[in-house]
Amino acid sequence: MYDLKDSKPFLTDEEDYDTVMASDISFTGNIRFAKPFMIKGNVTGSIEATSDLLVDSDAVVNADIVTDRVLVRGKVNGNIKGRGLVYVTSSGSVNGDISSAQVVIEPGAVFSGKCTMGN
Repeated sequence: MYDLKDSKPFLTDEEDYDTVMASDISFTGNIRFAKPFMIKGNVTGSIEATSDLLVDSDAVVNADIVTDRVLVRGKVNGNIKGRGLVYVTSSGSVNGDISSAQVVIEPGAVFSGKCTMGN
């Protein structure tokens, strides 16, 4: 579980997510969702949500992401806009710009881009 002061913790178990995209799935297109979503496979396109997104350890996302909160444990190639929080773990990689009210990049994470924080 990943958490931050003054923020509800990220849940990381599959059972905690309404939708889980399995590791053997590759998807190309636009994804929109309103309930927590976990990606374990590959996505190319765009992601827009009003909920939490978890990009799991072996996932590869080639997409711009706009969501409330995102936890990156895998690889994202694209810009991320989090309304509340963008959290990149030590196993995560982001190649793109990050914009969010709060940003956490753990030691060991890979980040290449511009970071903007603010409300």
